[in-house]
Amino acid sequence: MTVATTPPKPAPRTRRGRVSTQAGPRTARRPGPLRRCLDRKLSYQLLTFALFATAWEFYARARGGLLLPGFTETLRATVELLGDAELWRALYVSNQALVLGFGIAVVVGVPVGTALGRFRLLERYADVYLNILLVTPVAAVIPLLVMSVGVGLASRVALVAAFSVVMVIVNSRAGIRQVDPALIEMARSFGAGERWIWRWVLLPGALPAIMTGVRLGLGRAVTGMVLVELLMVSDGLGGLILTYRGLLKAPPLYGTIAIVLAEALLLVSAAHWAERRLTRWARTPQTSSYPARSTR
Repeated sequence: MTVATTPPKPAPRTRRGRVSTQAGPRTARRPGPLRRCLDRKLSYQLLTFALFATAWEFYARARGGLLLPGFTETLRATVELLGDAELWRALYVSNQALVLGFGIAVVVGVPVGTALGRFRLLERYADVYLNILLVTPVAAVIPLLVMSVGVGLASRVALVAAFSVVMVIVNSRAGIRQVDPALIEMARSFGAGERWIWRWVLLPGALPAIMTGVRLGLGRAVTGMVLVELLMVSDGLGGLILTYRGLLKAPPLYGTIAIVLAEALLLVSAAHWAERRLTRWARTPQTSSYPARSTR
């Protein structure tokens, strides 16, 4: 009796006819330096900015005039402003209100928001006032601030705080509500008190949302800083913008606005970096997008 045997499969060969010694599926090649550079988000941001600057330059040369300088002219004026002492004095005056107002918003907003998220009875009484702050245009409150506080640092600080405190409160309240109630019940079953629950369950669970509120509130604080100086006090960066607008100096006017935008982007980026550093445990670990090389 003969047993039928299947002939062995031939060894895989390469294009040149050589026998391949690698077993299993072929691993993908690691992308080259150019491909890795193009895959980064910064490359697309720089490309978008270059396209925007080119379109701005061509439009200013075709349709622009006295009030619309080109991109290169604005860039030159911005560099000249950075060497001007008047700009740094305006930055110092404006950032006084920004630091104090935003600090008050964080110190007040985080405890109030977490308390509203934890205690339903307190939220029932305070929710109507929070909704008023959300829907009321803060610019309409400027005359009331001038009449009650006066024209000075106090009114500017109060307006910056009013601009940013709402975002901090709302996100802090949402962060407390997002904590799983099963974790609180589990902590209580092990004999944890309210203080222990706040320290080890509520605040760590709400920290990502709280940091998001701080970052969004910082952006609104910069908006309030410039708005109060444009509409109420002609000082600081707002006063500098009004001065250049009155003198029809378009390049330094656009340069001042560009410096304000750059400061806002730097502050928001710093807040985003702090948010990622403080909430690293809340993010899922990301695996490498490049396949491992074969050891054979």
